Amino acid sequence: MAAFLAALSRGGLMFMLILWLQGIWLPEHGYSFADTPLWAGIYMLPLSVGFLVVGPFAGRLADHFGARPFATGGMVLSAIGFLLLNALPVDFPYWAFGLVIFLIGASMGLFAAPNQTGIMNSLPPDQRGAGAGMAATFQNAASVLSIGVFFSLVIVGLSSALPGVLYHGLATHGVPTAAAAQVSHLPPVGSLFASFLGYNPMGTLLAPVLPHLPPATAAYLTGHRFFPSLVSQPFARGIHTVFYFAAGCCLVAALASWLRGGKYYHVEATEPAETNELVEVA
Repeated sequence: MAAFLAALSRGGLMFMLILWLQGIWLPEHGYSFADTPLWAGIYMLPLSVGFLVVGPFAGRLADHFGARPFATGGMVLSAIGFLLLNALPVDFPYWAFGLVIFLIGASMGLFAAPNQTGIMNSLPPDQRGAGAGMAATFQNAASVLSIGVFFSLVIVGLSSALPGVLYHGLATHGVPTAAAAQVSHLPPVGSLFASFLGYNPMGTLLAPVLPHLPPATAAYLTGHRFFPSLVSQPFARGIHTVFYFAAGCCLVAALASWLRGGKYYHVEATEPAETNELVEVA
């Protein structure tokens, strides 16, 4: 259960953070939409570094002290990390973002190896293969489910706020009312995946009206800042819901991990026949 909930909290995290970087933060800091996929991956490195640094040490410590303190503590720290992500402004300072995702990666590393060790130690040797398979099944199923849940929550947040914001922003900058209404009523998932795929959707959506606008206005509407500044607040609503959901999953996973009990190793029971033979030989 702890492994399932941990995977549910982190499965869609990478996609959410990449959307945040590619769709909003990187363009607002001068990166072209064509370059944002590469730089989003680079700026996400602290997440992987935290996992790789802490994971091996957590496994060694779990061998000596048991899985419960490290797996449970890892989930509590993960919940704190998700709440800290919610506390960051949309246009965050990168050092703060890097520290928070490093904390999340480290806390996931603190959980993963001890939890798996606890599962394997509690099983008899002839059942450890099945146990490993079940643990992997739970984690993979949760990762797939997480992506669907996370994207659904973000799209719900975008659907409630993006149409009005987009219409007002386009109309304010001289786009004809009919064209602004048409663009604002397009499915918000299109805007979401435009940033994910690394291009600015405004150039395509406004192609029929751009020749009729002043060149400076057209350049601004299709530039780095217009689309990210419009989508930032609607996107923030959805992603905050996602992070609260992930933090809740981590806290329930911490409870499930705590209920595993203390340090435990499965010991095979001695067969009665073998016991009698040993007594007779003695």
